[in-house]
Amino acid sequence: MTKAADKKLIVGLDIGTSKVCALVGEVLPDGNVNVIGVGSSPSRGMDKGGVNDLESVVKSVQRAVDQAELMADCQISSVFLSLSGKHIRCQTEKGMVPISDKEVTQDDVDNVIHTAKSVKISDEHRTLHVIPQEFAIDYQEGIKNPVGLSGVRMEASVHLITCHNDMARNIVKAVERCGLKVDHLIFSGLAASHAVLTADERELGVCVVDIGGGTMDLAVWSGGALRHAEVIPYAGNVVTSDIAYAFGTPPGDAEEIKVKYGCALSELVSKDAKVDVPSVGGRPSRSLQSQTLAEVIEPRYSELLGLVNQKLLEIQEQLRDAGVKHHLAAGIVLTGGAAQMEGLIECAERVFRNQVRIGQPLELSGLTDYVQAPHYATAVGLLHYGKDSQTFDDSELEPKRSVSGIFTKISGWLRKEF
Repeated sequence: MTKAADKKLIVGLDIGTSKVCALVGEVLPDGNVNVIGVGSSPSRGMDKGGVNDLESVVKSVQRAVDQAELMADCQISSVFLSLSGKHIRCQTEKGMVPISDKEVTQDDVDNVIHTAKSVKISDEHRTLHVIPQEFAIDYQEGIKNPVGLSGVRMEASVHLITCHNDMARNIVKAVERCGLKVDHLIFSGLAASHAVLTADERELGVCVVDIGGGTMDLAVWSGGALRHAEVIPYAGNVVTSDIAYAFGTPPGDAEEIKVKYGCALSELVSKDAKVDVPSVGGRPSRSLQSQTLAEVIEPRYSELLGLVNQKLLEIQEQLRDAGVKHHLAAGIVLTGGAAQMEGLIECAERVFRNQVRIGQPLELSGLTDYVQAPHYATAVGLLHYGKDSQTFDDSELEPKRSVSGIFTKISGWLRKEF
């Protein structure tokens, strides 16, 4: 079994409320990511992005990692790990510095970003990401890359994403108990955006909604930059719970019925279609109309998407007040496990009154049959993030080094602090 470093491998680990995904990706010479290992297991011990049973999480992670190692025939030693939960916060800050030699150097860019991110944040929080939005030099605004331009002073606008220290520590502890090192901790909404968005969508204005089991992660982009990140602590599990209560069926069976037969728009369901619903306590199963199932699912999905829409209207108002382009001209992109519901696009378009698409991971090769699905968006995004934040030096590769030991260069555009 080879070490992960030998083939320039990156490992993404997404620990969700309902499932754990581990993906092993190889960085090809052309810069693309080739997926060579996939591991997935039901998630136990997680709720709304937080750990509530450490031992159960450790076992779930170990199962997924073992599967991925077996398929990729490699030994995983470190991972890029996703993080979600309502403790995620974001804020936009500005920094200003004089330009040292009348021409902007990378050092000037680093200095102005450092100035912008030096704002005081809560003692209980830590900075996850520092993401530059745009720069201004003297009277010229909206600059994407200022290096080489002339001027006297430069201003930067950066977006900070922070998380609660203890929440982050708990999930990292679960991974470390499996003998793995966490290279980077990444907000899952940002990772999902990396996987499913095109550059045009980010430029025009788009909102990515990653709908998982326990949380919905929002990431609002416009002008090519991230403008807002937020987590809503309700998601697909509330739909499962409604089905279980409405039909008196065990939660595990309710989840299966939702995935196999669910539809988010009752008018799309055939009047004659039936679904077999298991009962509790050894009672015989019953046959119900699929339309009755859709009539339970549709109002709950409309309510969940309504929460997102309400939040979006607030965010757009904040951006308008800040003088930032805020129109979501590219619409809404829904991704995540709970986005794989028939009729969801039509249901969402009624709520948002905007164009909606389901986001599948883009720019992949290898085991695409496995991972080209919305529920792998975050894990695939972790691979893209890993590729962008690392450079591999061929002459430096040694057999015994892990992914984390290879020359690591944090890209200037996505910063992470531990």
